[in-house]
Amino acid sequence: MPGPTTGSELSPDHSPSLGLGTRIAVLFAVGGLLVSVGIAGATLALTRRQLVEAREQTAAAIAVSNATRLSNQLTPDSTIEDLPTIADSLTKVEGGQRVIRLGDDWLPAPELDRNDLPSDLVTRVGDRRSGQVITNVRGEPHVVVGIPLSAFDADYYAVVDLSDIIKTLDNLEYVLLGAGAATTVLAALLGSWASRRTLRPLRRVRGAAEAIAGGRLDTRLGPQSDPDLDRLSDSFNEMARALEARIHRDARFASDVSHELRSPLTTLMAGVGVLEARRHELSDRSRTALDLLAQDLERFNRLVNELLEISGYDAGVADLDLGEVNVAQFLRATVDGLEDIYLDLPSGTESLVIAADKRRLARIMANLLDNAQRYGGGATRVSVEYGNVLTIAVEDDGPGVPVDERTAIFDRFSRGSAGGSRGVGGGTGLGLSLVAEDLRLHGGRAQVEDRPDGQSGARFTLELPLTNPDDETGEEIR
Repeated sequence: MPGPTTGSELSPDHSPSLGLGTRIAVLFAVGGLLVSVGIAGATLALTRRQLVEAREQTAAAIAVSNATRLSNQLTPDSTIEDLPTIADSLTKVEGGQRVIRLGDDWLPAPELDRNDLPSDLVTRVGDRRSGQVITNVRGEPHVVVGIPLSAFDADYYAVVDLSDIIKTLDNLEYVLLGAGAATTVLAALLGSWASRRTLRPLRRVRGAAEAIAGGRLDTRLGPQSDPDLDRLSDSFNEMARALEARIHRDARFASDVSHELRSPLTTLMAGVGVLEARRHELSDRSRTALDLLAQDLERFNRLVNELLEISGYDAGVADLDLGEVNVAQFLRATVDGLEDIYLDLPSGTESLVIAADKRRLARIMANLLDNAQRYGGGATRVSVEYGNVLTIAVEDDGPGVPVDERTAIFDRFSRGSAGGSRGVGGGTGLGLSLVAEDLRLHGGRAQVEDRPDGQSGARFTLELPLTNPDDETGEEIR
């Protein structure tokens, strides 16, 4: 069974792969595409219907008129040879041709003959019934109208070409397709603009949350332009005030406890000093107990001092005393007196000067070297790289740090698997967290990785900006 949880997390059932802004733009684009497809389809269908119906009606009207005129001009003695003269007098329509049957003879059109007529229509007209059909004649769409001449054994067929209408509809289809594409693009641009405008308050909230997470606890959201957003802003600010008050309260508590411990701790260390002065009078067991007591008091004293530093960070009162630090001189002084450490300084480092708090920078290096001594058998190499940022690396020959612990070891009171048990001379669990806090104050960061040469060991790197770190003052985000 799953264990109990101490907090609640509100999350959707599915994690979308696209951001909210992208999804809004996509929805606008899809909506524009659907609207343009609908309008284009309706326009094309109505246009096709109107043009084709108009051509059909025109063809049928002229065919009826010509059939009537042909019937009026025929006589019982008329022959197929008389038809051309009569046919030339009939009304002509653009793209139209006529085929006439008189008895067993046919008068073909210049480009058509009896075989081009649809057989179903010929059969229908042969049954003395008029008919009209749209069909392909020699590969092109045509309207074919058939009318029997009831007074004679004759039929009149009008064949009207529709290819010009089809070409017009094809051109219209391309125009509508282009318009649909343009509409989709415009809808996507509109969606992108709308998403940016809609999500702007959320970006302000994100910026304020990142500022608070970065230590600027007095960051607040300014008034918004919408009543609903004002309520969100007020709720966020109230949450930020409560968080700031709680952190300050906890920081004051830790600071007060640490200060209260200083006096008895000083007394205890003075007492141990007296016992150390009379060490020769003690038995072996007493001297062993005195050594253990002295080591734990030293660790306790270091823990109290580090807790005071941590409380300063939590209270937001930690600041930098910036000064010019020559990197090469600083690192030489740091490793001076330490054995078996190779200092790798590339060319140009001698003149490299950064703006940093020298006391905090010295504590960073001391904590990294102490960590390497406790858990890696001692540091073996300190190297420098610089470009956009200054990178100082401390390497050791120890077992290294497992990948799943490389972030957690910078948390407070975290020693990782290598320092999980508190032995004699063990650390306080705050050294690396102070490294991370001091670097954050400088605008830098710390991380741990494998050694680049593939050998066993850990490589702790600290990155510092080559310009002055930004002031971490509170701000109001509008």
